[in-house]
Amino acid sequence: MPFATADGIRTRYEVCGAGPPLLLFSPGGFNATIENWSSFGIYARLSLLEHLSRHYTCIAFDKRESGQSGGRVERIAWSDYAAQGRGLLDDLGIERAHLMGGCIGCSIAAAFAVATPQRVESMVLYSPAGWPRYRMTQQARFGAHAEFVREAGMGRVVQLARAGHESFAQDARVGPWAPVLRTDEAFADEYAKQDASDYARLVLEMMAGLFDRDTVPGPRPEQLLELEMPALVVPGRDPNHATSAARYLEECLRAEYWDVPPEEQTAETAPERVLEFLQRSESPRSSAAI
Repeated sequence: MPFATADGIRTRYEVCGAGPPLLLFSPGGFNATIENWSSFGIYARLSLLEHLSRHYTCIAFDKRESGQSGGRVERIAWSDYAAQGRGLLDDLGIERAHLMGGCIGCSIAAAFAVATPQRVESMVLYSPAGWPRYRMTQQARFGAHAEFVREAGMGRVVQLARAGHESFAQDARVGPWAPVLRTDEAFADEYAKQDASDYARLVLEMMAGLFDRDTVPGPRPEQLLELEMPALVVPGRDPNHATSAARYLEECLRAEYWDVPPEEQTAETAPERVLEFLQRSESPRSSAAI
């Protein structure tokens, strides 16, 4: 698969299909890769990418600090994740696109729309992440990583990450930069030289900024209420993807809502519902396929 430089981040991406551009923000939390559209959770049985690529130019990519994409040690905000997607469109010469996010990708798609609404044709927000249990889980994970760093040091994090394949969700000790530690030796060397106390403080500040509410994290509700592009929200129903999170986005965005529980969303019905929405949302100013 090709790589691009998006917002200064080496980004692994894939383009498939033909038609108007559809930028996909992958599901999977801190391991949000291209492959998750066909292997992660509910997406493994829906075949969304296979169906959507028959009508749209689908642009999928590894989120920064995921898969084979690069990263930077900084206090990452939702706007930074969105900037990577915007940078990828810039690299591909696309001014305007439909957006689709899965899981945590919904928060990133919404942040993209808030920052540059003129570049968004429509949004599909599939099984958005959010709920008190979700916030508590994420905060506990960041807290455990910061505590491990203070006790064991930066070098030990590098050793653990490079010795295994566990994600941040599977082993909090390896932290949110684990994928980059495994794929970029120069990055790993610089990472190990950082002051552990300063780094731990940054990690906790990042946590506080990303996971600060009991519904869908990301843009403030006041910002969502200002958006006017068409949106479709599809609910999840588990402790990480609560139905209330989907309803929150529906209400803030005045979106269409597919009121079907996850167990009744199938490879026959889900792609058809998404395609129907996208095609109805087309406008004369839609970007041409790349």
